[in-house]
Amino acid sequence: MNRSQPLVLGIESSCDETGVGIVRGTELLTNTVSSSMDEHVRFGGVIPEIASRAHLDAFVPTLDAALAEAGVALDEIDAIAVTSGPGLAGALMVGVCAAKALAVATGKPLYAINHLVAHVGVGLLDSRPGGAADAGNGPALPENLGALLVSGGHTEILRIRSITDNVELLGSTIDDAAGEAYDKVARILGLGYPGGPAIDRLAREGNAKAIRFPRGLTQPKYMGTAEEPGRHRYDWSFSGLKTAVARCVEQFEAAGEAVPVADIAAAFQEAVVDVITSKAVLACREHGITDVLLGGGVAANSRLRQLTEQRCSAAGIRLHVPPLDLCTDNGAMVAALGAQLVMAGIEPSGLGFAPDSSMPVTSVSAPAPKAAQAAAV
Repeated sequence: MNRSQPLVLGIESSCDETGVGIVRGTELLTNTVSSSMDEHVRFGGVIPEIASRAHLDAFVPTLDAALAEAGVALDEIDAIAVTSGPGLAGALMVGVCAAKALAVATGKPLYAINHLVAHVGVGLLDSRPGGAADAGNGPALPENLGALLVSGGHTEILRIRSITDNVELLGSTIDDAAGEAYDKVARILGLGYPGGPAIDRLAREGNAKAIRFPRGLTQPKYMGTAEEPGRHRYDWSFSGLKTAVARCVEQFEAAGEAVPVADIAAAFQEAVVDVITSKAVLACREHGITDVLLGGGVAANSRLRQLTEQRCSAAGIRLHVPPLDLCTDNGAMVAALGAQLVMAGIEPSGLGFAPDSSMPVTSVSAPAPKAAQAAAV
């Protein structure tokens, strides 16, 4: 195996995107994604069984397209990496089984990858073939690095001491993720699915100050102090915000008044991004984090990007935002993290691991079986 510039194929199937990416070291060769989002629209959210069946249908065509675009053959691949968690159990199963089948058929080593840490791994990629790496987007992540991951399934702030074996969870949502809250509020406002882009567009026409919605877990009893942090100092909660929006709409309707949908959308969005960015910056400042990477599907939100940039700049924190197509779920991020594991000399996971829908972020990859570890020693 080429451990200095490994050619790694990454497979992602944790939700509704079937992704296959190929990297050579830190160079991105292809990022091919097939989404089943259109099949979930009429249900107002992702249906796990539909997502799993869509992965089955899409995997081989997506793999073929990725190999063709990268101009490589399967037997040239040095290693295979696959998302093993967290995510939808059935969807993960499809990707993991496909990866194991490829590993058996080709004899290539297999790495089971943490989906969340992979979002950070894209910060290592140079998306320009043959291009030179720059700060935060090349062969080494910055020191004192944090990651703010905001998506339909996760809202978390991480400290990255080592991308391959030392990731710490500083704070997370205790109920709905931010993306889930967007989808639920969009349904309340009659905006359809997915809710994030619809609310983001409509919010530009509204007055964010027209209504003051609550910022969850910001009361002193939850925050505490830097010396004595509260239990939820860096955590988020969006379920109360969703309920507040529903009550607000009901009040307008009960009074026989037109619902100011644009104002509600703008005020809701401001409440979400305000509390996300304020807590994330607080966590970074109190843990000596000087660089932060913003990732996840909600990183496409214009107001989140704007306010994160403003608050990071004011706090002296450098913000890194990957290209939008690398913020959403994709196989390139899995391949990128897999390549880092190969280059660090981490042993492959083998075939004995199982998908883990609740895989903790502190587990960067599934460890190799003990017998394999002993043999390697």
